[in-house]
Amino acid sequence: MAKRDAVEPETAVERFFAYLYKYANLVADQLRDRYLSQCSAHKYQFPLLMGKMWKGCEKLKENDTLESVLKHGTLGIGFIGLAEALIVLTGHHHGESEEAQKLGLKIVGEINNAAKWYSEEYNLNYSCFATPAEGLSGKFVPKDREDFGIVEHVTDKDYYTNSNHVPVWYKCTMYKKLCIEAPYHELTTGGHI
Repeated sequence: MAKRDAVEPETAVERFFAYLYKYANLVADQLRDRYLSQCSAHKYQFPLLMGKMWKGCEKLKENDTLESVLKHGTLGIGFIGLAEALIVLTGHHHGESEEAQKLGLKIVGEINNAAKWYSEEYNLNYSCFATPAEGLSGKFVPKDREDFGIVEHVTDKDYYTNSNHVPVWYKCTMYKKLCIEAPYHELTTGGHI
């Protein structure tokens, strides 16, 4: 995926992807800006972290900047709420519908493609990260409820489902859950829960 700008979308799915590209670009640029800012810090400012905790830090002199050490880190483009997005876009989450599963894989695949593109463009380690949602509990859903009202299985609870997980309220066997979630692992190269 090259860096994409939004086009005039006609369908809900096209609008979704236009927003996905817009925000993936925004996040990737923000991560690069933060990385460049952190690279200007010096070894002496982080005695604990630079005391053999990070690869290459032992080679730095006290006044050296951290760029050579930070370059080994990962810039993660994460996501939560895939199940809820699929419900809004298709009427079903990926555990209920093969169509939703295919769309879910396409969505996460595009996030992964964006990470690959930025990795090549900036020679940094961008990756797609299947994010846990605990840090956003109580933040996103109330705002979305204000904007969109109560949407069954989307904004009618206080959380969004972690990354690409099958929703906890959906009844299925552990084997089916594993089969549904497994294909996402090769797309979430920055890690997954």
